[in-house]
Amino acid sequence: MTTVLDLKHVSRVLTNEAVPVTLLHDINLTIDHGEFVAIVGPSGSGKSSLMYLLGLLDQPSAGDIILHGVNTTNAPESVLERLRLEKIGFVFQYHFLLPEFSALDNIMLPMRKLRALSHSQMRQRAEELLCYFGLKKAGHRLPGQLSGGERQRVAIARAMANDPLFLMADEPSGNLDTKNADLVFSLFERLAKEQNKTVITITHDPALAARAHRQINLVDGQLVTA
Repeated sequence: MTTVLDLKHVSRVLTNEAVPVTLLHDINLTIDHGEFVAIVGPSGSGKSSLMYLLGLLDQPSAGDIILHGVNTTNAPESVLERLRLEKIGFVFQYHFLLPEFSALDNIMLPMRKLRALSHSQMRQRAEELLCYFGLKKAGHRLPGQLSGGERQRVAIARAMANDPLFLMADEPSGNLDTKNADLVFSLFERLAKEQNKTVITITHDPALAARAHRQINLVDGQLVTA
C-alpha cells in the first residue's frame, strides 16, 4: 500500500495558557491508501486535536506531518489551503450545506473553488456523485427539502467533489438515526473498497467504529492502539 499520511513524533501543546496543556504527545502513525480508520477514545483524549492536525487545520508543536510525501509542517498557509482543497474532503456532524443552493450546486462548490474543470465537467462530476450516493433525483432540491440522511449524503458527495486523497469525517453520524448512521458507514466502506479511498472518522459509537479496518485509540493525548 502507498502511504497517505505519516506522523512522526507529533505533539500538540497549548502554550498560551498559564500552565502549558499537552493535547497530544509523541504520536507516531501511518495511514495508507484504501484504509478505513476510526479514531476512538474518551472525551478529552485528543481526538479532535488529532483530526485538526490530520486535516491540516492546525500545526504540531513538535514532529512532522507528511501528506503523500510532502512534509506539511511549518508550510505557508497558502500551501496548506491548496492541499486541503485538493487532497482532503471534510465531513462534519452537521452537514453545513448552503441552504439557498441546490444539492447539485452544493456539490459543485469545491470544484468551482479549485477551478480545474469546465462548468460542464463540474456538473457531470456532481451528477455522477449524486448517483453514486443514491441521490439521483435529489440534485435540484434545496437542503431544506431533503431528509437528514439525504443532507449528510450530499455533504459526503461534496467532500468527494475534488477526488481527494482521503476523507476526514468528524462524528458524521452524530445527528442521524440508527438507519442513516448505518448507511453513512456503509458508504465509507464502499469508498474504501471500490475507490481505494482512505477514510478517517471520529466516532463515539463502538459498533460503528468496529466496522472500520483499524481503530486508533487515544487516551490522554497518547496513542494506545493503532
